[in-house]
Amino acid sequence: MDELIVQDEESLSALIKRVKEAQAKYSTYTQAQVDKIFLAAATAADKVRLDLAEMAVKETGMGIVEDKVIKNHYAAEYIYNAYRDVKTCDVISVDEAYGVETLAEPVGVVAAIVPTTNPTSTAIFKALLALKTRNGLIFSPHPRAKNCTIAAAKVILDAAVKAGAPEGIIGWIDVPSVALSGAVMGACDLILATGGPGMVRAAYSSGKPAVGVGPGNTPVIIDSSADIPLAASSVLHSKSFDNGMICASEQSVIVLKDVYDEFKKELAYRGAYFLNAEETDKVRATILINGSVNAKIVGQSAPTIAKLCGFEVPESARILVGEVSSVDISEPFAHEKLSPVLAMYRANDYEDALKKAEKLVADGGYGHTSVLYVNERSGKDKIEKFAALMKTCRILINTPAAQGGIGDIYNFMLRPSLTLGCGSWGGNSVSENVSVKHLLNYKTVAKRRENMLWFRAPEKVYFKKGCMPVALKELADMGKKRVFIVTDEFLFKSGFSKLVTDRLNEMGIVNTTFSDVQPDPTLASAKKGAEAMRLFEPDAIIALGGGSALDAGKIMWVLYEHPEVDFADMAMRFMDIRKRVYKFPTMGQKAYFIAITTTAGTGSEVTPFAVITDESSGIKYPIADYELLPKMAICDPDLMMSIPKGLTANSGYDAMVHSLEAVASVMSSDFTNGIAKEAIKIIFEYLPIAYNNGSDEKARGEMAYAATMAGMAFANAFLGICHSMAHKLGSYHHLPHGMANALLLDHIMRFNAAEAPTKMGTFPQYDHPVCLRRYAEVAEMLGLKGKNDQEKLDKLIAKLDELKKAVGIPATIKAAGVDEQAFLASLDAMSRDAFDDQCTGANPRYPLIEEIKQMYLNAYYGKKESV
Repeated sequence: MDELIVQDEESLSALIKRVKEAQAKYSTYTQAQVDKIFLAAATAADKVRLDLAEMAVKETGMGIVEDKVIKNHYAAEYIYNAYRDVKTCDVISVDEAYGVETLAEPVGVVAAIVPTTNPTSTAIFKALLALKTRNGLIFSPHPRAKNCTIAAAKVILDAAVKAGAPEGIIGWIDVPSVALSGAVMGACDLILATGGPGMVRAAYSSGKPAVGVGPGNTPVIIDSSADIPLAASSVLHSKSFDNGMICASEQSVIVLKDVYDEFKKELAYRGAYFLNAEETDKVRATILINGSVNAKIVGQSAPTIAKLCGFEVPESARILVGEVSSVDISEPFAHEKLSPVLAMYRANDYEDALKKAEKLVADGGYGHTSVLYVNERSGKDKIEKFAALMKTCRILINTPAAQGGIGDIYNFMLRPSLTLGCGSWGGNSVSENVSVKHLLNYKTVAKRRENMLWFRAPEKVYFKKGCMPVALKELADMGKKRVFIVTDEFLFKSGFSKLVTDRLNEMGIVNTTFSDVQPDPTLASAKKGAEAMRLFEPDAIIALGGGSALDAGKIMWVLYEHPEVDFADMAMRFMDIRKRVYKFPTMGQKAYFIAITTTAGTGSEVTPFAVITDESSGIKYPIADYELLPKMAICDPDLMMSIPKGLTANSGYDAMVHSLEAVASVMSSDFTNGIAKEAIKIIFEYLPIAYNNGSDEKARGEMAYAATMAGMAFANAFLGICHSMAHKLGSYHHLPHGMANALLLDHIMRFNAAEAPTKMGTFPQYDHPVCLRRYAEVAEMLGLKGKNDQEKLDKLIAKLDELKKAVGIPATIKAAGVDEQAFLASLDAMSRDAFDDQCTGANPRYPLIEEIKQMYLNAYYGKKESV
């Protein structure tokens, strides 16, 4: 299609005509066609989330790259997950008993107004919504964010057209102006308006149906019964997110007087900076210009805003808190601030707090969001009173306002959205989180909830010395006829794999062996093995060896059973494995998968993970899905008696890191902690013995069981940034995986233990930083004593260093032989890739890319600088 540059009314008219023609064609598509396009668009947007985040911050000068990554990821993954199975075409519901039939038809062409505060995530959200509902879409980007908004639109358009959408179904204004925005709103069939009050009012006065949002001035009440660490951490987590630019984020906290000092102390402890009287006046004089928020503070960091006001605060300050008393509109702190500036009020009692909150909503936040922190069980009456009094469409209980208001993170019945309706109270046509056209106001009370956790393991896990021959007998009992064995070249040439083939031959089971698996297995090797499987047609697959053979076997299994899958899709990152955009195919329909481990380290025999290397780029991709979980796992110490010392050390320490990261994870549970801690205890005792005396049967057996136990722990709690960074360190500089983990562990543990981290991991059950306490519990289990948790952590790290030294692992990356010039040359790319690794999401402290970079430097030179 010819390129059309939209910069005046003539070119806009041509664009509108083009999009209307495309939409007329698209309106005839079936649900299956639409869903294919929806998936392709979400997938494409998800893949460029980091690039778009960097573009947005660079172009607008506002916000935080790492937080915008989350918003872009959320806009693609959560929106796709929420609506993937929703019917939007033709007949969508039928009730025969009542004789009701509901049909869905598109509205036509939608005008999408996109703000400078969320220029890419809002674009992704609106484009996906339009594609799912068979509408055409024309973007009117903000002039200061046009390049990144258009980039997001192009990615989605290209993916949609490639998947079958009509060309021209999405368009945009290249040179945005007030006049062209008005013209596109007047010509389209529906307006999705997200932006400042002036733009939203223009949308509602355009003469066309409009779905817009009102300003947010979210008040938060901290009741006497509230969980103070949870409340303070949640407020900080939300208010500092993307420097406070989400419209739902907290603007004022109203704290009952009997917990005021405690809450203030907790906020300060977690990173809030409390302004003195002089500083408060300086900020007060800067917040507003002519009654509206000062654009210079929007999306800026707390230290930057302080400098703008004429004073300095520590670079570690996450938000600025002004202690004020007036809730009148004449008080600048009582307004929406779109920045990490927070007003804090003292309330005499709950009634006083309600009055203050009600006034703040009335003067600038009607219809938007309000929050109450309270004991949910004893404070039911308070919740009911709050819900009845607040004229807001989102009433959040014990929930971060920004992440809670957009939905589906802290309450799974609140629909995910990046356009939050404020109902008639806020002058809006919708009162819910925007997903479809609404004509009624709704009031939703969304209470914070922890989603279900799980513990998943193979159907059968066999362990103890000599168990392999007995376990393999089950293949005959199951009637298996043809077995394909995946192993590495060493195990095959040394005759080790004969232990399996001899047993299969005794049972009359036809078998063949594929041994072209190298350390750090490649996708090319997996494809080669899958082709051999297709020719052999096995009904069972045995992966025999260490992590490389087991991981390669899993990928071959997938490609054998589902040759249509795309590796890039399988490797797609996710925030929540249950909400991922890509759905793994069902496994085990052609072949039963058995994993037999011959090393004590990776735990791959009991995990849903596989690490595979893209040979074209050299990058390691950790792939995760419970469909990859082996059906049977065999852990027989007899197979591990000849492990060389280097492999013993590296794989054993890898199992240690698996256990410690499972304990620290935001998804850890009593189920995973018990297994992980037992594994830690065993590894400390038996790894040195197995390293120094490889023929010690007791030590080999215990290490085998500890590694499998560690695998079961992290299979359910997931890992963290030690593995994220180790994956990239290993792939860039060719270090063994276990060694890479060992070289980084000390620095990650100190990083995770911060009580006032820059960013906290986002997962509902992880309500405030507790990683230091978790590490201290491990130390206590090992008998390490200290006067406080920090001292216990220091002793635990010292004990880990002793273990590392005892098994011959170097102290630093530099000592491991990595060239300094090569390391520094790769540092930026390695840090960025590590941030985007799948393991990062479960880390208890969400890292910034610069923080990862500093930890790499600390680990290289052996520094102990705080990060």
